[in-house]
Amino acid sequence: QVQLVESGGGLVQAGGSLRLSCKVSGSIFTINAMGWYRQAAENQRELVAVTTNDGSINYGDSVKGRFTISRDNAKTTVYLQMNSLKPEDAAVYYCNVDPVRGMGLPGRYWGQGTQVTVST
Repeated sequence: QVQLVESGGGLVQAGGSLRLSCKVSGSIFTINAMGWYRQAAENQRELVAVTTNDGSINYGDSVKGRFTISRDNAKTTVYLQMNSLKPEDAAVYYCNVDPVRGMGLPGRYWGQGTQVTVST
């Protein structure tokens, strides 16, 4: 069993910052892709950012230049630093990982999600 525990969501004013964390534990011995997706009400889940073991990173177009993804391999934790937040960034953010798969498709394991709310 694999557990992904997200933290760091909350309410922030437009222009503010938040940092999300996702700790991975359980029966997973290697992790390749680690990333974040988000889903706002009535919208499809979309890629925010993903990084792989070789250091490759991909961002969704709407967050480029504002969000930064990083990972701590020793602690199997992935972070998402979100700066200059906009109301349209409000969504439930999901951590996503896969032991083998790289970019292009979501990984096998999902977190429960953490709510990010951006006020005007």
